[in-house]
Amino acid sequence: MADSGLCRLSAVETVDLLKRRQVSPLELIDAAEARVAAVDGVVNAMVTRTFERARQKAAGLALPDPATPGWLGGLPLAVKDLNDVEGVRTTFGSPAFKDNISQRSCLSVQHLEAMGGLVIGKSNTPEFGAGAQTFNEVFGITRNPWDTRMTCAGSSGGAAVALATGQAWLATGSDLGGSLRTPASFCGVVGFRPSPGRVPAGPSVLPLNTFPVNGPMGRCVADVALMLDATARHHPLDPLSYDAPAVCYAQAVANPVKPARVAWGGGFNGACPLDPEIEAICRQATLRFAEIGAVVEDTAPDAGGAREAFQVFRGHFMAASHGGLLKSRRDLLKPEVIWNIEYGLSLTGEDLRRASLLQGQLYARFAAFMAGFDILAVPTAPVPPFPVEQRYVEEINGHKMPSYIDWVLITSIITMTGLPAVSVPVGFTSSGLPVGLQLVGRPRGEAGLLAAAKLLEDMTGLHKRLPIDPVVRH
Repeated sequence: MADSGLCRLSAVETVDLLKRRQVSPLELIDAAEARVAAVDGVVNAMVTRTFERARQKAAGLALPDPATPGWLGGLPLAVKDLNDVEGVRTTFGSPAFKDNISQRSCLSVQHLEAMGGLVIGKSNTPEFGAGAQTFNEVFGITRNPWDTRMTCAGSSGGAAVALATGQAWLATGSDLGGSLRTPASFCGVVGFRPSPGRVPAGPSVLPLNTFPVNGPMGRCVADVALMLDATARHHPLDPLSYDAPAVCYAQAVANPVKPARVAWGGGFNGACPLDPEIEAICRQATLRFAEIGAVVEDTAPDAGGAREAFQVFRGHFMAASHGGLLKSRRDLLKPEVIWNIEYGLSLTGEDLRRASLLQGQLYARFAAFMAGFDILAVPTAPVPPFPVEQRYVEEINGHKMPSYIDWVLITSIITMTGLPAVSVPVGFTSSGLPVGLQLVGRPRGEAGLLAAAKLLEDMTGLHKRLPIDPVVRH
């Protein structure tokens, strides 16, 4: 495989070189293009490439002061194919949009470009981000670089693979039920789901929907903090968005405050069945917080009602977002999307009333629980990466999954609470596949969450193994 020393640097290290003018944006674009050409043929992560657009943008960069939090200064990055980039093909992974050219960039991409981010391509995603397995009828399957027979999960699967293989220094992700956290776990990178409104989203037909969020993905926690600083600000087209913090997230990572109390939540008292090996690896990783003086307890908040509420709100979201396509382009939609839209259309007022109450009760319990803990830790994914031919997980440890999306319930529960969460690599299965631990923070507790993630990362040192060349197995 082609190698570039530049591609092996972290985003923070690379931005530092840009600040000191020891490397140019054009050199970085060239390095990324060479790396994509060398490795992407076997993993299929970067499905639309925009190197010439990036070079044109680099020629006319208008940058803020380099001391500005989130300054990127010409750093190449990947954008998920659910996010619009002006003048670039955006398919949403659907044949119905295979020729769609975006007329404007989404809000988070606008902020990234304003800070000097250069979009070098679109990363693959399942159709409309539905299903935690990255494949679609437009671009095909994205494969796990640790073993190309396996899935990278989804829906930000292309983003996670691009990072793990060194094709980009940063990548945008989005997350409804676990769409950036699960692929981060499967690929050994860091995926951060912020609080609703922390990263502006849209423009959207559902601007007040708190469940889907945009978030940063990187190879290490410091890179994620850098990207969060580049996007964390108010935008008037996102009514949920709010101003950047007084102290930037990079500072929280550079000077991390140790958590005093950490809860190991396992599978939420049996609500989420877990593969025994995954559970053991994640529990052992959580216990490492004791090495830095934290009190670690085996306890979890009551997650009752979370599954029902998530299914209802997800169905309502799918029906509102894509219900028109069911009438006009049904033949182009995958079965899981059709099922989810039809389920959403079948919901009654009573269903929505009950789900709203369940979610309110869930949040109250989690907020009360987190008042006593700095961090809640649970596995990011309940199973290790599975074969790419398998559309979704149908059974976990003897428990049948009721629907195609139930296998990611352990991340969906957190979505329903609105709490920030991050997936951090903490180990490998006996077959050499990555395992991520999901750390959950207090309400709007991004800074403390990033600090805890950085401390755990420092103890494991696993981020130093990236990027990798894809391991091709047949």
